[in-house]
Amino acid sequence: MAGSDEWRCAAATVPPGHTATFRLERAGRTVNAFVVNHDGQFRAYVNRCPHVGTPLDLWPNEFFTEDGRALICSTHGALYEPISGLCTAGPCVGDHLTGLPLALEGDTLVVRLPPAAR
Repeated sequence: MAGSDEWRCAAATVPPGHTATFRLERAGRTVNAFVVNHDGQFRAYVNRCPHVGTPLDLWPNEFFTEDGRALICSTHGALYEPISGLCTAGPCVGDHLTGLPLALEGDTLVVRLPPAAR
């Protein structure tokens, strides 16, 4: 939904090992984000590397490493745990991706933009 502070998606459309990108908006503020399904666990993050602020996916919707074990920043190769968002390798070790509230309502993923999201 364009211009919305909420995003909804059927959970089945994001199978394990896949992601979905979306945009949230509120009061003129836009946040690019993505949902990840890692081994059946869903998480939502702002699509912004904590190191330099660039999107993680230089190529659209390409967030996972080739082996599917970690999320990777395409700009400089930082690696992140898919479930916690913790940076485990690269220039921002110890930092985290910015998480977004995600709920499962029936079979639907719902992500809402909190007031303080960057």
